[in-house]
Amino acid sequence: MEPPSAPPHRGHIPCQGLLLAVSLSTFWNTLTTAQLTIESVPTNAAEGKDVLLLVHNLPGNLAAYGWYKGDRVDPDQQIALHVIERLEIIPGPLYSGRERMYPNGSLLLQKVTQEDTGYYTLQVINKNFHSEVGTGQLCIYKPVAQPSIQASNITVTEQKDVVVLTCLTNDTGISIQWFFYNQSLRLTERMKLSHENHTLTIDPITREDAGDYQCEVSNPVTSIKSDFITLAVSSVTSPGTPHKQA
Repeated sequence: MEPPSAPPHRGHIPCQGLLLAVSLSTFWNTLTTAQLTIESVPTNAAEGKDVLLLVHNLPGNLAAYGWYKGDRVDPDQQIALHVIERLEIIPGPLYSGRERMYPNGSLLLQKVTQEDTGYYTLQVINKNFHSEVGTGQLCIYKPVAQPSIQASNITVTEQKDVVVLTCLTNDTGISIQWFFYNQSLRLTERMKLSHENHTLTIDPITREDAGDYQCEVSNPVTSIKSDFITLAVSSVTSPGTPHKQA
């Protein structure tokens, strides 16, 4: 039976799975039979890219629809209102100039930043003043920077020394995974990972542990590995006999 691979640890990420999870509430009597839904395109959004909040099942006979930042319809948090008959888009207090509304109700957010993370609410109103509201959550991720590895010692003696490797990164909300010779690290009973996978402890070290190690940090949109760090392991020999190094 093969030893298990070191599982990647996923740190605290505010949004997991689909970036936009829609909950619907209906006011008065809506005439629609299909639910209004919103899809984030792409699902995982990187900072600096464009994101489309794509609307499905937009009701007919509409008079207007408006987008809001937040989880409710709040005039102070309005991004923009589209008055359909007048073909007029009225900017709201939170309109930044990076937003674009389409006839199908969808909203394009251009060159998104992490400040764009949060809830977005779409309200559609038909000519009979029936209203439907959809609220969803959008998360924007910053590309991760390359980590580095700090070692307690890189030249050690087998069955004698302990090695602690630490993956150094300033990024948050990330997964960390360890690699040995560019392959996912196979854990042995002598290896121990910290709760967040930041540190790898090998106790005791053996000659089979000699070689190149890397750590990788990732989030839903990017991943990057550290440079290699090489462990050199010397064998235990009798007094007066030269050490052999792996």
